[in-house]
Amino acid sequence: MKWRLTGRYLFSVVLIVIIVIIMNIVVVFGLFAYQMLNDDFLKQQEEVSAQSIARSFSEHIFMTEEGVSIDDSGKQLLQKNKAWVQILDENGQEVYRYLAPEKAKTKYSPVDVVHIYKYMDEDLLSTVFIGEATGSNTRYSYVLGFKAPGLERMVFTFDVQSFGQMLKMFSLTLIAVDGLIALCIAYIFSKRLTKPLLLIIDSIKKLAGKNYNVHHKPKGVYKDVFHNVNHLSHELKASEMERKKLDQMKEEWISNISHDIKTPLASIQGYAEMMKDREYQFSMDEMRDYAEIIEGKSIYLKEVIEDLNLSTRLKSKELTLHKETVNIVSVIRGIVIDTLNDARYSNRNIEFQFSDEVIPLEVDQILIRRAISNLIYNAIVHNDEHIVIKVQVEKKESGTWIRVQDNGKGIPEEELDRIFDRYYRGTSTGELHKGSGLGMAIARDIVIAHGGNIQVTSEIGIGTTIEIKL
Repeated sequence: MKWRLTGRYLFSVVLIVIIVIIMNIVVVFGLFAYQMLNDDFLKQQEEVSAQSIARSFSEHIFMTEEGVSIDDSGKQLLQKNKAWVQILDENGQEVYRYLAPEKAKTKYSPVDVVHIYKYMDEDLLSTVFIGEATGSNTRYSYVLGFKAPGLERMVFTFDVQSFGQMLKMFSLTLIAVDGLIALCIAYIFSKRLTKPLLLIIDSIKKLAGKNYNVHHKPKGVYKDVFHNVNHLSHELKASEMERKKLDQMKEEWISNISHDIKTPLASIQGYAEMMKDREYQFSMDEMRDYAEIIEGKSIYLKEVIEDLNLSTRLKSKELTLHKETVNIVSVIRGIVIDTLNDARYSNRNIEFQFSDEVIPLEVDQILIRRAISNLIYNAIVHNDEHIVIKVQVEKKESGTWIRVQDNGKGIPEEELDRIFDRYYRGTSTGELHKGSGLGMAIARDIVIAHGGNIQVTSEIGIGTTIEIKL
């Protein structure tokens, strides 16, 4: 997207330059065309009304033995165009005139001819053209004047320094106009480029204000940005929903765990008060029984506290693994034996299977024991006494696989996705072990901390299989 955005800006700059150049060319050509058309028009007008008449007027001059004169059509032409004529001999002496002003000279020197041709004489008040007519042996000149007020001849002279200043002013004006045009075009393009940015900034403000109902159609040069904003909005909305769900679960868990903690605390407090009361006389056997109950309740509370501490450290990744190479078969065999030696689960049917007698694996032995124990206890507390639990260790090319499988009730589909959630306790938990609700989450976090993965499959009425790959 960075290159596309840069390219869009470069394209805009180049396009602005091209447009300004084109507009300059159009203006120059327009002025040139206007000048050409104006010159052609003036020339055409001059040729029709003055210059063409002056050039061809010799056709109307005829010479006789009596002198020089003009024909009737020439006279009509002069009357029609408000013109007059003087015919001069080779010495500049007038030999014929028609409609000429009274103040017109009768003899012209070469300087006089040049003067009346270049400048408008105050006495004549006419625009003058000079022509020539030739006879058999004589050459005559004629002065043809036009009294039309709109017809003028201009003699152009200029100063180089003044022309330079004028050119400088023209250049500065052109640059200013080009700058203004470029600024206007740049504003239009920048508006098109910045409008989506304003929309993106507004969307980010909404997301920052916890308004996650943001969605835009990805298009234009910012298509990827809009797509990512939409994705971020979706993720934040999902995270917010998950947070609310987790908060609700946490509240439920706190309520449940508070109730579970109060029960052993009440027992501990009750037996302790009885034992310290001097009015009661207990036998040694009774004291041992009460002490055993207090010990059991204390162990339960200790396990809950340890679960909370371990879960917090795993979640914050503050727990350091103390890895060592162990025979994972011996470790899991010991877990199965310890579980069966527990009086609460001594009647359970737990089978242990392995592919090799020795499968070396580098792990934190204490944490792996905790994870596998949690999975076995989970299979016990969620099923009846008659179910069979199979614990398997298998060495494959892809790694070491550990399975805890049972043929019990199975896990409903709506609970299957939540089995590894923190604070979640299944609806079918038995009375033997309420637990902290963190056992499965702790098992998952321990496996992930070792770089492995864990997955669960289950069918109602058939059983559940949990697989760990390390």
